[in-house]
Amino acid sequence: MQIEENKVVLIEYTVKTEEGVLVDTSEGNEPLAYLHGHKNIIPGLENALVGKTVEDELSVTVTPEEAYGERHEQLIKEVPMQAFQGVDKVEPGMQFNAESPQGPQLITVTKVEGDTVTVDGNHPLAGVTLNFDVKVVEVREPSEEELSHGHVHGAGGHEH
Repeated sequence: MQIEENKVVLIEYTVKTEEGVLVDTSEGNEPLAYLHGHKNIIPGLENALVGKTVEDELSVTVTPEEAYGERHEQLIKEVPMQAFQGVDKVEPGMQFNAESPQGPQLITVTKVEGDTVTVDGNHPLAGVTLNFDVKVVEVREPSEEELSHGHVHGAGGHEH
């Protein structure tokens, strides 16, 4: 069975930056399960998997445009420490959900100076080219529930 829209796909993968820094891997864990064509994974990887079958292995380079987008400097802002009421100590690397005009947005604290906190609303992998090594381990039909929910349930997928 080939990978195409509305198929459940399980992959083993390792992803690194162009510099060879490990970003993530399924090694030692369950394979990643996703519903193809439902934007469950980044577009560049999903597009590269179309037509592949079980046991296929591939290496894919995914540019920022097909991954987490380019970095946008306007998403870096300085905010007053008062915005973090209830947090004992605000430190670089901490992540918070903030409300934006587009809805909830993950922000990362990059700097704390006195009563000013610099936050970055870019995805941590924005602007990064990613190199994937992937092996297809299963391709199957989705259940009606998986199809109606738009994601895979069970091992490697979403738990309700």
